[in-house]
Amino acid sequence: MLPYASIPEAVAALGRNLTFAETLWFNYSAAKSDYFLYCHNILFLFLVFSLVPLPLVFLEFKRFSFVSSHKIQPKVRLSLAETFKCYKDVMRMFFLVVGPLQLISYPSIQMIGIRTGLPLPSWREILSQLLVYFLVEDYTNYWIHRFLHNDWGYEKIHRVHHEYHAPIGFAAPYAHWAEILILGIPSFLGPAMVPGHIITFWLWIALRQIEAIDTHSGYDFPRSITKYIPFYGGAEYHDYHHYVGRQSQSNFASVFTYCDYIYGTDKVISSFWN
Repeated sequence: MLPYASIPEAVAALGRNLTFAETLWFNYSAAKSDYFLYCHNILFLFLVFSLVPLPLVFLEFKRFSFVSSHKIQPKVRLSLAETFKCYKDVMRMFFLVVGPLQLISYPSIQMIGIRTGLPLPSWREILSQLLVYFLVEDYTNYWIHRFLHNDWGYEKIHRVHHEYHAPIGFAAPYAHWAEILILGIPSFLGPAMVPGHIITFWLWIALRQIEAIDTHSGYDFPRSITKYIPFYGGAEYHDYHHYVGRQSQSNFASVFTYCDYIYGTDKVISSFWN
C-alpha cells in the first residue's frame, strides 16, 4: 500500500510530477495491500499457463502446412483429449501446489525487499534486473536439472516431466510436485540477490514461464525472434533432451546454452534430426 493519500502528496514526496505510468500505478495500487499485489502472480501464471500455448495447439490441430513443416518431431501428435488431459494435470498442480505456494511465500518477498511504491523503475533498471534473474536462474537450474537425471532423482521426481517425449507448450509446467517446489528456488534467487519493484517481479515470473512454453512448444521456427538472442537454447535444443529421456546426459539448459558448453554437456542436434 502506498504511503500517500493522494497524488499531490506523492508529488510532494518525490519532488517532481508523476509520470503517466506512475499515475496509473498510483490509481491502481494506492489502496491495495502489498500482499494483494504480490498475489497477482497467481492470476498471471494462470493466464500464461492457459493462454500462451493455445495458438500453436490450434494451428497444430488445423494441420496447416506452413506450421507442420516446422514441427520438430512430426511423427508424434497428441490428440485433443491427450492435450486437454495435460492441461488438466497442470491445472491440478497449479491449484494444489503453485497457487498455495504463492499465497504463503509472501514473507520471503518482504524479507528480500521487493518494493511496491514510487518511483517506478526505469526500463534500463527493469531490463538489467531481468537479465540478472535469467542468468542466475539458468545457472542454478542447470545443476538441479543435472541432479534430477541421476537414477534416484529421475525415478522419484523428474520422470513425470519426461512423460512427454515430444513436448507441447502445455507440458512446460507439467511436473512432479516436488520438482515444482525445487525449481522455485532458482526462480527466487535472482530477485533475492537483486531485489527490484513488484512490476519487475511480475514480468520475471511471466517471462520465465513464457520462455519455458516456447522451449517446450515442439516447433522450431527459423524466423523466431529468439533466434537473435545469444546462447538461447530454444525448442529444438530442448526437444532432443526430451526425446532421449531418461538416458539424456546433455542439453540441460534452462534458457541459455553456456552451461552445457562450459561443462561439456552440449549436444549438437541439427545433424541428429536430419
